[in-house]
Amino acid sequence: MGESVKANVVLTCIELSGLLIVLGVGAWAILGGQGDLSRATAIDLADDQTPFAAITAATALAFFALVGFEDSVNMAEETHDPVRTFPKVMFTALGIAMVLYLLVGVISVTLVPLEELSEGDQPLLQVVSAGAPGFPLEVFALVTVFAVANTALLNMLMASRLIYGMSREGVLPRFLGRVLRGRRTPWTAVLFSTSLSLVLISVVSAVAAADPESSVVANLGGTTSLLLLAVFAVVHICVLVLRRDTVEHQHFKAPTFLPWLGAAVCLYLVTPLTDRDPIQYSIAGALLALGLVLWFFTFLHRRRSGQATRVDDPAALG
Repeated sequence: MGESVKANVVLTCIELSGLLIVLGVGAWAILGGQGDLSRATAIDLADDQTPFAAITAATALAFFALVGFEDSVNMAEETHDPVRTFPKVMFTALGIAMVLYLLVGVISVTLVPLEELSEGDQPLLQVVSAGAPGFPLEVFALVTVFAVANTALLNMLMASRLIYGMSREGVLPRFLGRVLRGRRTPWTAVLFSTSLSLVLISVVSAVAAADPESSVVANLGGTTSLLLLAVFAVVHICVLVLRRDTVEHQHFKAPTFLPWLGAAVCLYLVTPLTDRDPIQYSIAGALLALGLVLWFFTFLHRRRSGQATRVDDPAALG
């Protein structure tokens, strides 16, 4: 875990340098008179679309940009005094990300028309090229590679940890919770999550190749956002239910109206009212079906063998 976190810190610094390049180039170009700031406040509507529908549709997809913050919850127990430390770090990180993303978004549409950004596969490269034609784009492309690697590392790290925990709780098959005897790495969970990601990318890429109007990034990002929003809705509801229980240890308590508001917003954003591509629901349904199948066979196996639902000794999985 320590090695992964150190690698993540290095990759995050490289990824942040890419965003700073965009901000620096964009600020220089805009101050020099380039671009059109009015595009930052314009809303391009379809014939039968309202501004509210357009904004919520964009919000549902843009939620993908915040993927990773929910993973940090799985790491909270690794910190010292998480009740005091974790909320501060979470809110600070969300605030920094919000400011960076808003600035990058404004600069992007100011320097490059929205139509060109949406058609290109590398929109930020277009922004840098428009703001500073002489900038060596190879450097920015290299930063992008590190950014993708960073995202993959973070998601594989958290996904494998989550799968290991679900296996230990008896929700997923026991073999997914096996760990290396020396390093205690959940190697089967790592292989499973990585393989599932590769299969998903291959399938979505094949669909996109058959349908020119379909986008791999939009479908994968939209499906991820869809599933996370559904999970977040459940989490908000669980917060309202679990706060009824009295516990002896200290814990963070959010204002009551926030879980209600969060659940309502998340539930709305998962509905077709946000103009989601139907294929996103198909992909999400297939992933949920796979999870249900794994849970069902795990349930039958444990019931027949008379095993306890939870495996309390992690060494037993090694």
